[in-house]
Amino acid sequence: MHTSVNALFGALWQDYLKMTPSALDIHALLGGGRPIINDHVAFRTFRHPRLGLDKLAAHFLALGYEQKGEYHFEAKKLYARHYEHPTDATAPKVFISELLLEQCSPGLQRIVAGLIDQVDEGLPAQTGFLYSGAPWKVSYHDYKTLLEESEYAAWLAAYGFRANHFTVSVNELEEYDSLEEVNSALKNAGFRLNAVGGEIKGSPEVLLEQSSTMADTAIVEFSDGKAELPSCFYEFALRYPQPDGKLYSGFVAASADKIFESTNVKG
Repeated sequence: MHTSVNALFGALWQDYLKMTPSALDIHALLGGGRPIINDHVAFRTFRHPRLGLDKLAAHFLALGYEQKGEYHFEAKKLYARHYEHPTDATAPKVFISELLLEQCSPGLQRIVAGLIDQVDEGLPAQTGFLYSGAPWKVSYHDYKTLLEESEYAAWLAAYGFRANHFTVSVNELEEYDSLEEVNSALKNAGFRLNAVGGEIKGSPEVLLEQSSTMADTAIVEFSDGKAELPSCFYEFALRYPQPDGKLYSGFVAASADKIFESTNVKG
């Protein structure tokens, strides 16, 4: 386990940059050389006793994080929770989702079982588990089979365990007052935004607005060849105050559902 929140997020960020080189350009564009405050990071996994959501969450709980909201994505067959640090206001929130394998087809379950069988049982407890990548070999044929049923499963088979996105806290940006301004700056600089359900997901009424880039691409080595696939993306979040004056710190399932599609191969 990591000894500090900063050490863990530093390692996650370095792995993320390998997958998402555009993130540094976005930093330069939005931060103008100043530090960017990270709102949250997100992880994906399979619901399975050896690799489920709780195995990932354990690393954050050990650093003092607490479980907060839970979320259901019925069409995508996902369950998720988010975590916050109760005393460290600078610690990013954490969003972890898992694919409900028991709701998936026998074919998908069989392929995923073959992946999980390759994983060392001690891996989830290791310090670097959350940025270890894919701890299995998968064929391109099996990847394509997964893709037909679940973009989420296919991405996870290809990329494994790592932050699939970091998130700029728009509230903390000095030169931008709205998510529209951020999106305009990104598009003017040539970045492609996720337009599923509109470029801005959410609204002031639900106390959270989100947008995201479409994922960068990376070369994935399969057991029977290689392919260039969508990797990780950058998200942007603007939070609104609750009646008590504190910024809303949760997530909105209807918006998050569309954010998942930033890594889609199809469409």
